[in-house]
Amino acid sequence: MSAAETPLLSVTNLKRHYDVRLPGGLFGTPATLKAVDGISFEIMKGKTLGLVGESGCGKSTTAKLVLGHIPVTAGEIRFDGEKVTANHNAQWRALRRRMQMIYQDPLGALDRRLSVADQIGEPIQIHAPETPKAERDERVASLMADVGLRRDMADRFPHELSGGQRQRVVIARALSLKPDLLVGDEPVSALDVSIQAQVLNLLDDLRQSTGFTALFISHDLKVVRQMSDRVAVMYLGRIVESGAPEEVFRRPQHPYTQALVSAIPTIRRSAVANRIVLKGDPPNPVNAPSGCPFHTRCPSAIAQCKSEVPALLETAGHKVACHLVNNAPAGAGIAAE
Repeated sequence: MSAAETPLLSVTNLKRHYDVRLPGGLFGTPATLKAVDGISFEIMKGKTLGLVGESGCGKSTTAKLVLGHIPVTAGEIRFDGEKVTANHNAQWRALRRRMQMIYQDPLGALDRRLSVADQIGEPIQIHAPETPKAERDERVASLMADVGLRRDMADRFPHELSGGQRQRVVIARALSLKPDLLVGDEPVSALDVSIQAQVLNLLDDLRQSTGFTALFISHDLKVVRQMSDRVAVMYLGRIVESGAPEEVFRRPQHPYTQALVSAIPTIRRSAVANRIVLKGDPPNPVNAPSGCPFHTRCPSAIAQCKSEVPALLETAGHKVACHLVNNAPAGAGIAAE
């Protein structure tokens, strides 16, 4: 296997469950919230995986697990061959230097007491304190130029910047240590549409120039399609479909993915025409349904869906976790309604 084909990040049967208490009894009734419930994926060096799904499906929890912010309940995460844990020791700090995150809310992610230059240079001070100040200042100026921030903004504070400018500061700070893996958790959802396009183009250009690997998390399929080499669709803590963006979006096989894709307006089709409207709300992950997690909303569910969890199997050029697809004759799939 060549270096380009080597997974930088490998996730195997990852689970994150929380013990909670539901109303009832003197101290409540114990229950388990399955935020992430057995997902597996790989990201090759220099590639981007887009993780997409509704709010509450486990995307952000996955990001925190990958970065070692929270401990796993079961499963394994390996970054460049090394196991990632939530033990914040010297090994974790060494790995975290190579893994950085772009947060959803740029104002919340920045320290309002620090100037732009200090925000961008702070990771260098923390992880590479031996770096001479002149070299650090030069690196900060270079990063500002890379993300399209003027030099005269170096002494400004977050409240003096626009939303797009703040997110550029967050991106520059994330890139200050030249990370191998960049995790973006809804990095443009808080921005206006016009600013979103600018930031996405910036991230794409930076990926081409620096070669970083990325896990890009979003509920917006159009954004994921633009940014990703591969896509994984999550529903209620599980991956239900994955593959190359063009395969997944042109020929979605899982009924949930079909519903998501049908909601994307195109030049020839409005947001209403051919829309698949799912009935009901996603189940509470504390009381997740047995079998396929989607069967309570699936228009094509069969008896097997209610009792057996479908495996994520290769079909039609990508992977799908659906009994109807996996049991169908080769190439049949499920027709979108």
